[in-house]
Amino acid sequence: MSAEPSERSDLPAMAGTPATPPASHQRRKAERPSELLDAALQLFVEKGFAATKTEDIARLAGVSKGTLYLYYTSKEDLLREVISQRVSTRIAEGLAQAAAHQGSATELMRTLLVDWWMQTLESDASGVFKLVVSEVRNFPEIAELWFNEVSQPGSQLIGGMVQRGIDSGEFRPVDVLSVVYSIVMPLVMLCVHRHSLGACECPGMSLEPQAFIRAHIDLVLRGISTHPEP
Repeated sequence: MSAEPSERSDLPAMAGTPATPPASHQRRKAERPSELLDAALQLFVEKGFAATKTEDIARLAGVSKGTLYLYYTSKEDLLREVISQRVSTRIAEGLAQAAAHQGSATELMRTLLVDWWMQTLESDASGVFKLVVSEVRNFPEIAELWFNEVSQPGSQLIGGMVQRGIDSGEFRPVDVLSVVYSIVMPLVMLCVHRHSLGACECPGMSLEPQAFIRAHIDLVLRGISTHPEP
């Protein structure tokens, strides 16, 4: 499969002309995988995974279909990279941040969870949650990928903070997994809402996300705390 003309030239370099392409061209090539992922995610969310064609993704990214295959082998490969780059890597960053935290579990959860979910909601990563919720039934491989790349490490991150609070006496001896689900489920639906009802200009459909996230995390923390703050 041949590359785009703009990506390779078979003409010999003229005398006195640098053999290497301009720096701007190199930057363009370096940015192309990310541009393809942006286009793929946008179309996956808007049209659904099944209805999206690779040529649609290439067209939106401004490249040929052949160029797309230079970077990603299939539509499934694009989906794997979307989940990995937009969600999985950020969970790994959260795990590192939690491991380095020296304060209380309550303080850690108030800051890390609010910041993490706000950043996720405000980025295109929020669309990944809507994509998985709407498509997973018809594509079991998405469910397996999501479990391995997101659900397990995400539960490890939040569950570890809850267990940390139990061990320190900050939290009651609650069922950790139940608390994880209690925290995550409403926030996942907040992401889905952004790309469904929240995208409609209908009265009563809007909400203030940061206020909701803070209130939600506060509600859970008060429920499991041994000494709730007044």
